[in-house]
Amino acid sequence: MSLIRIENVHKSFGDLAVLNGVSLDIEEGEIVTIIGRSGSGKSTLLRCINGLEKVQSGEIWADGVQVNDPATNLRLLRQRLGIVFQSYNLFPHLTVERNITLAPQVVQKRAAADVRQVAVDVLRQVGLESKIDAYPIQLSGGQQQRVAIARSLAMAPKVMLLDEITSALDPELIGDVLKVLEDLARQGMTMVLVTHEMGFARRVSSQVVFMHEGRVWESGPPDRIFTKPETPELATFIQSVL
Repeated sequence: MSLIRIENVHKSFGDLAVLNGVSLDIEEGEIVTIIGRSGSGKSTLLRCINGLEKVQSGEIWADGVQVNDPATNLRLLRQRLGIVFQSYNLFPHLTVERNITLAPQVVQKRAAADVRQVAVDVLRQVGLESKIDAYPIQLSGGQQQRVAIARSLAMAPKVMLLDEITSALDPELIGDVLKVLEDLARQGMTMVLVTHEMGFARRVSSQVVFMHEGRVWESGPPDRIFTKPETPELATFIQSVL
């Protein structure tokens, strides 16, 4: 079974249909980037994979567990499905170390000494080991986003879900965050990213998914998606962003 399997998923907010029969398979180790115009359902799909949004019909499976089964322990499952948003959601009154160690200590019941080393290790991965005792207000936006990634990594997830994590950053800070993601890709981390960074999507992805009107309109390897679009909707989108 695929690490993530999405089968004919429908999701509405009131009368507004946001996902209209989405099906998608994501294998372990894949880097899947989801592209498309605002309102095409990209971010909603990520939130449904993590169980933050309930679907009206269809099935979502992650690491062998059906996400939208009412019997599923979502809190337990989310330890394997890390998610990072464009707003960093760091606790401003806690140090970088405590932002990272809180969940492993409280949720996974790990010892303080153990999680301190985890914080050191994940901060080293994102190039911020020296900021372990800093508070979020002392960090740039790009640094805060890298701490948010480190916080997710501290739970040792099977999959990282990343929702437009560079869209709130100044252009000069985006490169540092994308470098962290490229390093994670080289280490074999499975990632699903909603992104507007087309150069990054083209360079790193194993699969690019173009969403349009709440559906997977086209998907395939980046060379095909960006050079040989099969539908006028994708061709128009690519012309508008490249």
